[in-house]
Amino acid sequence: MSLFDEDLFLKGLEQRKSTLGAEYVEKSLDAADDFSRPFQEAMTAWCWGFGWGDDVIDAKTRSMMNLAMIGALGKMHEWELHLRGAINNGVSKEEIRAIIHVIAIYCGVPQGVECFRSARKVLEPEG
Repeated sequence: MSLFDEDLFLKGLEQRKSTLGAEYVEKSLDAADDFSRPFQEAMTAWCWGFGWGDDVIDAKTRSMMNLAMIGALGKMHEWELHLRGAINNGVSKEEIRAIIHVIAIYCGVPQGVECFRSARKVLEPEG
């Protein structure tokens, strides 16, 4: 018996590509091997197919929620990835700043500083 739900995976794959960019997602999936592929498939189906797969909360709001939660957890690599996705989903620079303010208030100023540092890397890349 397989736990893999292909319909949920395909739904999740579409949402994941829409938010994070097809090139990034395809690169992640192509890099998966026998060790990491089951996680990539499960995460795509569960997080993106199940978690993002309904119309109850729009993609922009979900992105804003993700930034707050991932920022609170201090997972800055994922935060930068989801910041790019949030921008793709229509989150403005002003909204990003407000989200970081909330993170700083509830999770501490040092975490807010980290979020601003990461946001600058995404919003103002060296060129």
